[in-house]
Amino acid sequence: MELLKDIRVLDLTTMVSGPVAATILADQGADVIKVEPLHGEQMRHVRSSHFGVNPMFFSCNRGKKSISLNLKSEQGKEVLWRLIETADVLIQNFRPGAIEKMGFSAEKVREKNKSLIFVSISGFGEEGPYAQKRVYDPVIQALSGAADIQGDHKTGEPHLFKLIIADKITSLTTSQAISSALYSREKTGEGQHVKISMLDSMLSFFWPEGMTGLTYDEYEVDSSKSMSAVEPIFATKDGHVTAVSIADSEWAGMCRAFGRSELIEDPRFINAIERFNHAEIRKQIVAEEIAKWTSEEILARLDAEDVPCAPILKRDELKDHPQIQTNGSIHTFNVPGYGNINQARPPAQFEQAPFDGMDLAPELGEHTASLLEELGYSKEEIDQLSEGRAVRLAE
Repeated sequence: MELLKDIRVLDLTTMVSGPVAATILADQGADVIKVEPLHGEQMRHVRSSHFGVNPMFFSCNRGKKSISLNLKSEQGKEVLWRLIETADVLIQNFRPGAIEKMGFSAEKVREKNKSLIFVSISGFGEEGPYAQKRVYDPVIQALSGAADIQGDHKTGEPHLFKLIIADKITSLTTSQAISSALYSREKTGEGQHVKISMLDSMLSFFWPEGMTGLTYDEYEVDSSKSMSAVEPIFATKDGHVTAVSIADSEWAGMCRAFGRSELIEDPRFINAIERFNHAEIRKQIVAEEIAKWTSEEILARLDAEDVPCAPILKRDELKDHPQIQTNGSIHTFNVPGYGNINQARPPAQFEQAPFDGMDLAPELGEHTASLLEELGYSKEEIDQLSEGRAVRLAE
């Protein structure tokens, strides 16, 4: 895929939010250079590795080049300055103020490269009482209302998403913002500083349905009731399914599928507002009816009535589902040493830039030597940088 061909991205980020944003750009053809410390970024060390690269690091960093620099040394800093002169985008997610202390503030960097898109990702924003706190995904979930949204609406007990959702929502927000900044640069020739916080990204993501009670100050809505009105997972005789009826026609179809047509005209369920107001009894009835059937039987009946529904798949069932197979949603490729590798195919399919496969995640410092050569360093200079521990070469 060559949508972002000739766009060079310097990825100075760690863990998930920044690396995944840069991987999205790599999937779309950008030349992404992962700038790592001599010991490698933290994500390399959070899981046991396979062929030198653990699966989480692989998925967050595929398709990139790795250069390993000691940015505490003047020689390492000089290498980064040379890379900055060649770059279109720089992404960093150090704690606010850290990149400035290192000597690479947005102002200084953009003096060197005026067309650069400089992207700063923070946990909470760059100012305020939480700005300097260390942050991981659960902390943002707690502060953004996510734990409340996921909470048990009967007991009030909060729960976290079991995924690192805050990081990945920030990744999507960041990659989209970079695309917009690059488009703006095409029109104006000007780079700019883009600031994104994980907290703001999550609030924006949750707002449409998760924060209905906060949208109108003069119109009170119980947000917890709003979320509890969504149909949950239902048990069948042999498994679990989900089924959703929002429109009147969907509710009527669901009732017919159950053989309970009398419920269509029941005053408690006569329209969407009444079904919302009587959500608990409605869900109880639906659960009781679905429990009478096997998953295959009830899904067939619901499909016949055009009611949105699906089986609840386990993760090891995904590759065998016919819709996922038809879409080619999971890309499998074989690499000597690794064996078969499975990755989610990039979801956006571009007519003029069809998906043409994926590259590996880099080993630490795998491209240090080749990038230094590109920047004009001689073999002797590269050896000196390595011996002086300004850079790390691949083993």
